[in-house]
Amino acid sequence: MSIHIGISGWRYAGWRGVFYPKGLAQARELAYASRAVDTIEINGSHYSLQTIGSYRSWYEATPEHFVFSVKGPRYLTHMLRFRDDSARPAMANFFASGVLALEEKLGPFLWQFPPNFPFDATRLERFLALLPRTIEDAIALARGHDARVKAPWFGTKRRGALRHAVEVRHPSFCVEVFPEILRRHEASLVVSDSVAGWPYFEDMTARFVYIRLHGTQTLYSGAYAEPALDWWAERIRTWARGDEPSDAKRVAAKPAEKMARDVFCYFDNDRKVEAPFDAARLKERLSGDAAPPRESVRSRRDGASRPAAAAPKSP
Repeated sequence: MSIHIGISGWRYAGWRGVFYPKGLAQARELAYASRAVDTIEINGSHYSLQTIGSYRSWYEATPEHFVFSVKGPRYLTHMLRFRDDSARPAMANFFASGVLALEEKLGPFLWQFPPNFPFDATRLERFLALLPRTIEDAIALARGHDARVKAPWFGTKRRGALRHAVEVRHPSFCVEVFPEILRRHEASLVVSDSVAGWPYFEDMTARFVYIRLHGTQTLYSGAYAEPALDWWAERIRTWARGDEPSDAKRVAAKPAEKMARDVFCYFDNDRKVEAPFDAARLKERLSGDAAPPRESVRSRRDGASRPAAAAPKSP
């Protein structure tokens, strides 16, 4: 069992001189951020195919035991939407683009569906069946890439299981069959906290937990108050040891199998520079480690202009 606290992305202009020290070269931002948190979501992969050069440089910039999660392409989740077999070559291109070069730092894949994507059991089953369960499966899939991948790479010697997490934003997913389908495919249901009115579930559907905290005031903004961080810290401890909170909000009648679980928690309230500071405060609660190097995160945060922290959300 391990707990990873991190941020969604790292390259934001507004973070410079607030979270990042003044004068820090943009090329050094990942190295700096990866020493302040345990894990970071790679967002660029959601918008376009990345290259083997990028994945290798990200691997080299980060410390030992660091973990990336990788956001799946929106071409698959927002455009093709797994309506037909055209998703397979697109998925092959993604896994041939170099993502496997993250090697042992490769964590879960995040598959985020848009708010206008309703629940469709057949389409969801098709999508989940296409996801590679192991690195060997990913390599076999990647061999089917097309010419859009200019420098295909899937030469990793590493073997083992891959993890997938699914985030949904349409209310039609609030049906008991949805988490049941995820459990059959060993995919984690993202616990997604926001003010946007997206569905909030705490059903445990895999051997790991994936949490995204999107902000408390507006979408992607609003710091988490101290009581809110205490609330999340206790939930994370509970899930990690294999239990469920007594007030867990589930749509499945059947509770999850009791087992210790790895937990990945990402702050996505990046718009006003809350994310790295909130991650540091939650990390302190769970590990006692005030990780950021050089200048204190807390002193830089307190000197920045920021809104008052909102009260904790009670889903």
